[in-house]
Amino acid sequence: MNEAVTLAKHIDAADRVVIFTGAGISTESGIPDFRSPGGVWSKMQPIYFQDFVNDREARREGWRRVFERTAGWTGATPNAGHHAIAKLVEMGKVTSVVTQNVDNLHQDGGVPDDKVIEVHGNASYAKCLNCGKRYDYETLRPRYEADEDITCDFCTGLLKSATISFGQAMPEDKMMFAESEALSCDLMIALGSSLVVYPAANIPLIAKQNGAKYVIINREETEHDVYADLVIHTEIGPLLRETMSELGTPLT
Repeated sequence: MNEAVTLAKHIDAADRVVIFTGAGISTESGIPDFRSPGGVWSKMQPIYFQDFVNDREARREGWRRVFERTAGWTGATPNAGHHAIAKLVEMGKVTSVVTQNVDNLHQDGGVPDDKVIEVHGNASYAKCLNCGKRYDYETLRPRYEADEDITCDFCTGLLKSATISFGQAMPEDKMMFAESEALSCDLMIALGSSLVVYPAANIPLIAKQNGAKYVIINREETEHDVYADLVIHTEIGPLLRETMSELGTPLT
Protein backbone atom coordinates (compact mmCIF):
# COMPACT_ATOMS: atom_id res chain seq x y z
CA MET A 1 0.00 0.00 0.00
CA ASN A 2 1.15 3.55 -0.72
CA GLU A 3 2.96 5.02 2.32
CA ALA A 4 0.81 8.17 2.37
CA VAL A 5 -2.36 6.07 2.26
CA THR A 6 -1.13 3.95 5.18
CA LEU A 7 -0.18 6.99 7.22
CA ALA A 8 -3.52 8.66 6.47
CA LYS A 9 -5.33 5.55 7.70
CA HIS A 10 -3.42 5.68 11.00
CA ILE A 11 -4.26 9.37 11.46
CA ASP A 12 -7.90 8.92 10.47
CA ALA A 13 -8.33 6.09 12.98
CA ALA A 14 -6.85 8.10 15.87
CA ASP A 15 -8.66 10.44 18.24
CA ARG A 16 -5.66 12.17 19.83
CA VAL A 17 -2.42 12.47 17.89
CA VAL A 18 0.82 13.84 19.31
CA ILE A 19 3.61 14.84 16.93
CA PHE A 20 7.25 14.59 18.05
CA THR A 21 9.69 16.43 15.78
CA GLY A 22 13.46 16.56 15.41
CA ALA A 23 15.95 18.26 13.14
CA GLY A 24 14.93 16.25 10.08
CA ILE A 25 11.73 18.21 9.52
CA SER A 26 13.63 21.51 9.52
CA THR A 27 16.57 20.47 7.35
CA GLU A 28 14.05 20.57 4.50
CA SER A 29 13.78 24.32 5.24
CA GLY A 30 17.56 24.75 5.18
CA ILE A 31 18.09 24.63 8.96
CA PRO A 32 21.27 22.63 9.72
CA ASP A 33 21.09 19.69 12.06
CA PHE A 34 23.50 19.14 14.93
CA ARG A 35 25.36 15.87 14.60
CA SER A 36 25.70 14.84 10.96
CA PRO A 37 28.80 15.66 8.87
CA GLY A 38 28.45 19.33 8.02
CA GLY A 39 26.07 19.86 10.93
CA VAL A 40 26.34 22.61 13.54
CA TRP A 41 28.63 20.78 15.96
CA SER A 42 31.05 19.74 13.21
CA LYS A 43 31.67 23.44 12.51
CA MET A 44 31.82 24.87 16.04
CA GLN A 45 32.00 23.60 19.58
CA PRO A 46 28.92 23.95 21.76
CA ILE A 47 29.10 26.41 24.64
CA TYR A 48 28.31 24.59 27.87
CA PHE A 49 25.88 26.23 30.25
CA GLN A 50 28.29 26.52 33.17
CA ASP A 51 30.88 28.14 30.91
CA PHE A 52 28.30 30.67 29.74
CA VAL A 53 27.36 31.49 33.34
CA ASN A 54 30.91 31.68 34.70
CA ASP A 55 32.99 33.05 31.81
CA ARG A 56 32.39 36.46 30.24
CA GLU A 57 34.29 35.45 27.10
CA ALA A 58 32.04 32.41 26.67
CA ARG A 59 29.01 34.69 26.99
CA ARG A 60 30.49 37.05 24.44
CA GLU A 61 30.98 34.16 22.01
CA GLY A 62 27.42 33.00 22.65
CA TRP A 63 26.04 36.42 21.78
CA ARG A 64 28.27 36.65 18.71
CA ARG A 65 26.71 33.45 17.42
CA VAL A 66 23.25 34.87 18.06
CA PHE A 67 23.76 38.19 16.31
CA GLU A 68 25.80 36.79 13.42
CA ARG A 69 23.42 33.81 13.05
CA THR A 70 26.41 31.51 13.02
CA ALA A 71 24.42 28.40 13.93
CA GLY A 72 21.81 29.06 11.23
CA TRP A 73 18.88 28.20 13.50
CA THR A 74 16.78 31.24 12.61
CA GLY A 75 15.64 33.01 9.46
CA ALA A 76 14.21 30.02 7.55
CA THR A 77 10.60 29.54 6.44
CA PRO A 78 8.29 26.61 7.21
CA ASN A 79 8.01 23.79 4.67
CA ALA A 80 5.15 21.49 3.69
CA GLY A 81 5.79 19.32 6.75
CA HIS A 82 5.26 22.23 9.13
CA HIS A 83 2.14 23.36 7.26
CA ALA A 84 0.68 19.85 7.29
CA ILE A 85 1.14 19.61 11.06
CA ALA A 86 -0.51 23.00 11.50
CA LYS A 87 -3.47 21.80 9.42
CA LEU A 88 -3.79 18.65 11.54
CA VAL A 89 -3.82 20.82 14.68
CA GLU A 90 -6.48 23.04 13.11
CA MET A 91 -8.56 19.96 12.26
CA GLY A 92 -8.43 18.87 15.91
CA LYS A 93 -6.51 15.68 15.14
CA VAL A 94 -3.20 16.75 16.70
CA THR A 95 -3.43 17.88 20.32
CA SER A 96 0.18 19.01 20.67
CA VAL A 97 3.56 19.15 18.95
CA VAL A 98 6.54 18.14 21.09
CA THR A 99 9.67 19.44 19.39
CA GLN A 100 13.39 19.14 19.94
CA ASN A 101 13.88 21.99 17.45
CA VAL A 102 14.63 25.57 18.48
CA ASP A 103 13.79 27.30 15.19
CA ASN A 104 10.19 28.46 15.89
CA LEU A 105 9.08 27.00 12.53
CA HIS A 106 6.04 25.22 13.95
CA GLN A 107 4.66 28.52 15.22
CA ASP A 108 5.65 30.28 11.99
CA GLY A 109 3.83 27.50 10.10
CA GLY A 110 0.57 28.15 11.94
CA VAL A 111 0.62 26.00 15.09
CA PRO A 112 -0.63 28.03 18.09
CA ASP A 113 2.12 28.66 20.62
CA ASP A 114 0.22 26.85 23.38
CA LYS A 115 0.18 23.68 21.26
CA VAL A 116 3.98 23.61 20.81
CA ILE A 117 6.02 22.03 23.60
CA GLU A 118 9.65 23.11 23.11
CA VAL A 119 11.71 20.73 25.22
CA HIS A 120 15.02 22.20 24.01
CA GLY A 121 13.95 25.85 24.04
CA ASN A 122 13.72 28.47 21.31
CA ALA A 123 16.51 30.30 19.46
CA SER A 124 14.39 33.24 18.31
CA TYR A 125 14.49 35.23 21.56
CA ALA A 126 16.42 35.62 24.82
CA LYS A 127 15.37 34.96 28.41
CA CYS A 128 16.63 35.97 31.82
CA LEU A 129 18.18 32.99 33.56
CA ASN A 130 16.92 34.32 36.89
CA CYS A 131 13.37 35.67 36.46
CA GLY A 132 12.49 34.31 33.02
CA LYS A 133 11.74 37.70 31.45
CA ARG A 134 11.66 37.41 27.64
CA TYR A 135 13.62 39.79 25.38
CA ASP A 136 13.67 40.44 21.65
CA TYR A 137 17.20 40.18 20.29
CA GLU A 138 17.15 43.50 18.50
CA THR A 139 16.56 45.37 21.75
CA LEU A 140 19.78 43.79 23.04
CA ARG A 141 21.95 44.42 19.99
CA PRO A 142 23.19 47.87 21.17
CA ARG A 143 24.52 46.31 24.38
CA TYR A 144 26.31 43.59 22.39
CA GLU A 145 27.84 46.17 20.06
CA ALA A 146 28.95 48.20 23.08
CA ASP A 147 30.63 45.07 24.50
CA GLU A 148 28.45 45.16 27.60
CA ASP A 149 27.56 42.11 29.69
CA ILE A 150 23.89 41.61 28.83
CA THR A 151 21.74 41.44 31.94
CA CYS A 152 18.07 41.72 32.86
CA ASP A 153 16.50 45.18 33.25
CA PHE A 154 14.35 43.92 36.10
CA CYS A 155 16.51 41.63 38.26
CA THR A 156 20.03 42.03 36.78
CA GLY A 157 20.20 38.27 36.05
CA LEU A 158 22.16 37.07 33.03
CA LEU A 159 20.32 36.96 29.71
CA LYS A 160 20.84 34.05 27.32
CA SER A 161 19.32 32.67 24.15
CA ALA A 162 16.22 30.72 25.21
CA THR A 163 17.70 27.47 23.92
CA ILE A 164 18.65 24.70 26.34
CA SER A 165 22.44 24.46 26.32
CA PHE A 166 24.58 21.42 27.08
CA GLY A 167 24.69 21.07 30.85
CA GLN A 168 21.55 23.16 31.38
CA ALA A 169 18.57 21.59 33.12
CA MET A 170 15.67 20.55 30.92
CA PRO A 171 12.55 22.69 31.41
CA GLU A 172 10.63 20.68 33.99
CA ASP A 173 7.24 22.18 33.13
CA LYS A 174 7.67 21.43 29.42
CA MET A 175 8.80 17.86 30.06
CA MET A 176 5.87 17.20 32.38
CA PHE A 177 3.46 18.63 29.79
CA ALA A 178 5.02 16.48 27.06
CA GLU A 179 4.78 13.33 29.18
CA SER A 180 1.15 14.11 29.99
CA GLU A 181 0.35 14.51 26.31
CA ALA A 182 2.15 11.25 25.51
CA LEU A 183 0.07 9.43 28.10
CA SER A 184 -3.19 10.80 26.70
CA CYS A 185 -2.63 10.17 22.97
CA ASP A 186 -3.59 7.12 20.95
CA LEU A 187 -1.14 7.86 18.11
CA MET A 188 2.41 9.18 18.40
CA ILE A 189 4.16 10.26 15.20
CA ALA A 190 7.92 10.95 15.38
CA LEU A 191 9.13 13.05 12.46
CA GLY A 192 12.77 13.61 11.57
CA SER A 193 14.29 12.69 14.91
CA SER A 194 17.31 10.45 15.40
CA LEU A 195 15.64 9.46 18.70
CA VAL A 196 18.99 9.22 20.49
CA VAL A 197 18.84 12.42 22.58
CA TYR A 198 17.41 11.69 26.01
CA PRO A 199 15.40 12.44 28.04
CA ALA A 200 13.38 13.94 25.14
CA ALA A 201 13.47 10.67 23.16
CA ASN A 202 11.62 8.96 26.02
CA ILE A 203 8.44 10.86 25.13
CA PRO A 204 7.41 8.65 22.17
CA LEU A 205 8.24 5.52 24.17
CA ILE A 206 5.98 6.65 26.99
CA ALA A 207 3.11 6.85 24.50
CA LYS A 208 3.91 3.41 23.05
CA GLN A 209 4.18 1.82 26.49
CA ASN A 210 0.79 3.30 27.36
CA GLY A 211 -0.88 1.61 24.39
CA ALA A 212 -0.63 4.25 21.66
CA LYS A 213 0.30 3.39 18.10
CA TYR A 214 3.79 4.59 17.21
CA VAL A 215 4.77 5.84 13.73
CA ILE A 216 8.32 6.89 12.83
CA ILE A 217 9.13 8.91 9.72
CA ASN A 218 12.82 9.57 9.22
CA ARG A 219 15.33 9.34 6.39
CA GLU A 220 17.57 6.94 8.33
CA GLU A 221 16.90 4.01 10.64
CA THR A 222 16.52 4.76 14.37
CA GLU A 223 16.94 2.73 17.53
CA HIS A 224 13.17 3.04 18.06
CA ASP A 225 12.23 1.39 14.75
CA VAL A 226 11.81 -1.98 16.46
CA TYR A 227 9.10 -0.52 18.72
CA ALA A 228 7.11 1.22 15.98
CA ASP A 229 3.88 0.08 14.36
CA LEU A 230 4.86 1.82 11.13
CA VAL A 231 8.28 3.02 9.93
CA ILE A 232 8.70 5.12 6.79
CA HIS A 233 12.15 6.15 5.55
CA THR A 234 11.56 9.17 3.32
CA GLU A 235 11.45 12.97 3.11
CA ILE A 236 8.87 14.41 5.48
CA GLY A 237 7.42 17.34 3.53
CA PRO A 238 6.43 15.46 0.36
CA LEU A 239 5.01 12.55 2.36
CA LEU A 240 2.86 14.78 4.57
CA ARG A 241 1.67 16.79 1.59
CA GLU A 242 0.44 13.59 -0.04
CA THR A 243 -1.00 12.36 3.26
CA MET A 244 -3.07 15.53 3.66
CA SER A 245 -4.51 14.97 0.18
CA GLU A 246 -5.44 11.42 1.19
CA LEU A 247 -7.20 12.87 4.26
CA GLY A 248 -9.24 15.14 1.98
CA THR A 249 -7.56 18.35 3.19
CA PRO A 250 -4.86 19.17 0.64
CA LEU A 251 -2.30 21.85 1.39
CA THR A 252 -2.68 24.98 -0.71
